[in-house]
Parts: sequence; C-alpha cells; structure tokens
Amino acid sequence: MALDTYREKRRFERTPEPEGGDEGRVGPLRFTVQKHRASHLHYDFRLEMDGVLKSWAVPKGPSLNPEDKRLAMMVEDHPLDYRLFEGVIPKGSYGAGTVMVWDEGVYLPRQPAESREENERNLLHGLHKGHITFLVEGTKLHGEFALVKIQRDEKNSWLLLKKGDQYAGTNDVLEEDRSSISGRTMDEIATQSASAGDVWRTPGKRVEIDLSDAPTLDMPHHIAPMLATPAANPFDRAGWLFEIKWDGYRAIAEIEGKNVNLYSRSKRPFDDIYTPIVRSLHAMANEAVLDGELVVLDDNSKPRFQLLQNYATERKGTLAYYVFDVLYLDGHDLRPLPLRRRKEILRRILPAASNIRFSDHVEERGKDFYALAAQQSLEGVVAKRADSRYLSGRRTAEWVKIKTEQRQDAVIAGFTAPRGSRHDLGALVLGVYEADELIYIGHSGTGMDEATLSDLRARLEPLIRETPAFKTRPKTNAPAQWVEPRLVCSVSFKEWTRDGTMRHPVFMGLREDVAAEGVHRESGPEDEPAVEDTALIDADPESAPPHTTREEPHANGSTPSSAVPTPAAADLVPAVPTAGQEDETPDSPNPSPRIPSSSPQTPTGRTFKLLKKQERETEIDGRLLKLTNLDKPYWPADGYKKRDLIAYYREVAPVVLPYLR
Repeated sequence: MALDTYREKRRFERTPEPEGGDEGRVGPLRFTVQKHRASHLHYDFRLEMDGVLKSWAVPKGPSLNPEDKRLAMMVEDHPLDYRLFEGVIPKGSYGAGTVMVWDEGVYLPRQPAESREENERNLLHGLHKGHITFLVEGTKLHGEFALVKIQRDEKNSWLLLKKGDQYAGTNDVLEEDRSSISGRTMDEIATQSASAGDVWRTPGKRVEIDLSDAPTLDMPHHIAPMLATPAANPFDRAGWLFEIKWDGYRAIAEIEGKNVNLYSRSKRPFDDIYTPIVRSLHAMANEAVLDGELVVLDDNSKPRFQLLQNYATERKGTLAYYVFDVLYLDGHDLRPLPLRRRKEILRRILPAASNIRFSDHVEERGKDFYALAAQQSLEGVVAKRADSRYLSGRRTAEWVKIKTEQRQDAVIAGFTAPRGSRHDLGALVLGVYEADELIYIGHSGTGMDEATLSDLRARLEPLIRETPAFKTRPKTNAPAQWVEPRLVCSVSFKEWTRDGTMRHPVFMGLREDVAAEGVHRESGPEDEPAVEDTALIDADPESAPPHTTREEPHANGSTPSSAVPTPAAADLVPAVPTAGQEDETPDSPNPSPRIPSSSPQTPTGRTFKLLKKQERETEIDGRLLKLTNLDKPYWPADGYKKRDLIAYYREVAPVVLPYLR
C-alpha cells in the first residue's frame, strides 16, 4: 500500500500526525510546503497525486530565482490529511520537531487537461519519467515550477526549479516566515502545541481593527440572515457589488471564545454535519458572527448541490464555506456599517484555512459577471448596494439575486406510487405558500437516482397523513399519498405555465437550511407573470411586503416628486435597457431607479400589482370598482377566463386610452 512506509515509521499513540485514510480523489489538486525543524531544518514539498501526497525534502527550501537549483530528496508518500498538519512531533518519534504549514494551495500540470483524472494521469506519467512541470497557486508561491530527477543518482534525488515567469524574482521568499493557516511563527507553534490534540484548534493571531465607527453590543445569537429580492435581468451600475450566488446552504457562524456554532437560516445546527468547517473556524482568535454559504465542490471546483445534500453520508467532493459578510466583531455590531466596509473587515479576519474562503466580488460590471457565471454553469449572481446596511431577516431591494436558470424551493406535500421498474416513489407533489395557504405548483419525478428515491421514501414515511395540506386538492398524474408539509427541496424547471405550475421540474436536492413555512414562489430569469395567469388589482400599500426605499437626488439636485408612486422592492433594481435601447449613462453617480415595465402604470399614474384572487374591491379615480368571478370562463374552447380579459385590458390601456378620450 502507498502509505505502508509512512505508517511503519510512526507510533500514532504518541504523535499527533494523522494516520491517514481513504480521502477519495475530489476537488482541485492540492499542494503544501511544510517547514520542518527536525534534526536538520528543511522544507517538505508535497503534491497531491494518486490519492496521496508525493513528498520531497528540500534542505534549502523553494526559491523564486530561476537560477537556483534546489536539491529535493523524494521521501515516502504521506496521507492527504497531512497537508494541513501543523504542530510538534514529540521527542522519540520519527521526524521529531516543529512543523509549520509554510504554504498551501492548488496546482495543475503546465498543460491542464479537461478533467482531474487526466491531469493526474499526466502528472504520474511525468513522475515516472522523472520530470514534472506544474503551476501552483498558493499564499506565498505562484506560477510555474519543475521537479527534475537527477538520472545518475540512485538516492532518488531531484531538483526543484522555478521557471522564468511573472512571479520569478531574486527576493528571498523564505523571509515570509509565518504559517499560511494560523499566522504563527515556528517558535509560537512550538510553545502553543505542547500536547497532541491542539494541533487543529490552536487559535490564530488576533487581528486588531479600529471599530470606532460601529456601535458596541454583546454578541447576538440566532441571527436571521438578510435576504435578496429576485430580479430578472443583470445590470451595470456604479455603487453596486456583484458576487457569485453559491449553490449551497446559507449558514451563519458564531465564533465566541472556544465555542463555534454553525447553523442554517432556519436555525438548524450544522456543527455535527460539517465539522471540518467548525474545526477551521476554531482557528479564529477574534469573536465574530459570519454570514456565508456552505458548498461542496466537484472535481472541476464547481459547486454541486446534490454533493452537498449527500455530504453527511458520502463525504464526496470538497467542502467549503464561502463567507460574504461579517455582522459582529469583538463587541461591536457591524450591521449598521456599509457593506463595503464590512467586507474590508471580513477579508482581514478570516482564518487562512483552505475550506474557509472569502467570497469576493466585482464592482459595477454586473452584466459581464453574470455572463461569466452563466458560462461556468453557476447558479447566478447577487447584486448588493455597496452602502447597504445588514437588515436581519429582511428581504430588500438593497440586495437582489439574478439566477442563470429557473430554480424554485418547493414544499413536498405528497408523492405518487412508482411505476414499472421504479422503486419507492414515482413523483413528488410540490407546493409553495401564498399567505398561509399551501398552493400546488406541480410534481417532479426526474433527477432522483435509486439512493435518493430510497432516502426520500424513508424521510416521507413518518409524515404520511390522510388528507392533502393544500387548501384545494390538486389534480395529480397518479393517485397521491399525502404527507405533512415539512420537507423542502430545490427544483430546476423550464418556465411557469399559465395555470401557475412548473414546466418540466427536475429535483435537485433537499434544502436542509430552509423552513417549509418560509417557501414562496420566486421570480427568475425570463419569469415575467403571464398575462393569462393573473388579474389586475390595485396595490394596497398596507398589504405590500416590507421593503427598503430611498429617495435620491436627480442630476439637477432635486428630489423625486411625491406624486411618483413608490415602487415595490423588485422595481428598485436598476433598469436594464430592452432590445434596441442604448445603455443609460446617468449624470449622477446614483441616479434614481426607473420603474421597469413589469410594474405597470395606468395613464392616471396609479400603480398596480398582480395577484390571484377571486374577488377584489378597489378604488380608481374616486370610483369603487368591484372585480368578481375572476375565474369565470369567457372563451372555454381556448381556456381564457375573465381575469385574462382584464389582464389584456391592462396591457393595452396605455396605448388605447389616449384615443378613447
């Protein structure tokens, strides 16, 4: 076995070094450089390959100077979890001394292939031939390196070389002498890691930050995260930041003293499931509350929701916590601070652990960023005002999400029997809440393998009930077994139909982080409400959902007129020109947002919204208008109802009314 020599040399009851196990081959290829003060000081250069860390002892350490040829003695393979080992190997043990993770990161062969498997095959071929050229991206080392075997030497001697590229130079990189994961020096590691067991949890260096602009506060607990409003189209706008929308579970992390609590937006604890993240957060010396997304990356470093859903049982993929906000730090409430300031603080305090990652952003260029996200098959982007405050538990127009495909969270309210050779269940019966009523939105029978079907049936069996939870019993494609509406899943689909159901929904996975009662229908790309679906009713400001608005000066310094109706949250998204229009170049750096066409106005300036109701009384221009029997068939053969005619009148009114007066 590859690790037999490694294990034969060590007594794991005495040393804190990892024994190693079957780690699998997932995620990007990793490298590490460990500074090792043993009988002689040297640096261990390790490359992930063939399920282990291929290792070389480099007495003089790596160099950035292409003129330097550093001797590298190949030693026994090490387990993958040795990559982040840092601590003291006790006296009497093999390799006794202090170990620092001097650098760590990812690497690829100089000519990368399409898949991880092919990259590994090419690297192993080079290893066998005695010549490997590769690109590293670490915290200290960057660019192209090579390992070349000295062919006439029988002692397995190699040379570590730096290639001449933009990262080459004559500066001594070894002067950067702190750990890449804890920020400690060798002496600090030696004094703080006297016993086995604290290797993984020794706190990093506390980061001192001037927080005089933030109010003082005891650490808040069980925070409800701020939510983003769905929007249809990407946009460019000064004063906005654009982040990747990660396809994972929203997670809040509280780091307080020796305790770390990680939980979902529905307050479900994540500590026992995603323990590697909790372990890495223990390295933070500052007390903080973080907001981010838990994801599992595939072999191409892309988030995959189903890998995340199955992580607790299968442990496949690379688990990571992408952090995009900090809400509290060392006795100060950061939520009133502008987002840009919070992210500056966040970047400085995150631990240097490979599975804790700063969720970076671009400024202003939302369209290009969205196009890149779509090209990479990512879920979408989130646009945020750079000056936005953090409003816990609120869904506001300060943050908007633009998805690259139609996605919807749905409550599982039943399932149908399997057909043919299928086992456990046929399709899931799905719904969303409108007010306090569960509304049917379709059923999904695709996207589930045998293991998923079995798991779903086991979860649903205890929830079986006699009657449907829907207010109106839906028509399903087969007899349904009803269940308590507790489980939530994510589905992708083509479009919304005119009757309010999803076309071709595909099961993506369970949402462990979302409570059923919080699931509502979302808008998405190209998801404008169909004219045939809805009736026109007056917008009732008291019944409208809470949202954040702000009046901003026009270019001439005046404020918007109070006669202009306040737009709903989704309408505050900076307008995107339709086909044939030129991009607007505002005179003001923060121009007032236009009201998109999805929030129609009548010629009298009244604002309307679209809802599914059977009856409604509304006052228009001082006259009481009662809309009744909205589902009354008008053209049965074509499927059109009274509500469809009203919706059509709404669409043509701005064009027709001027000619009727």
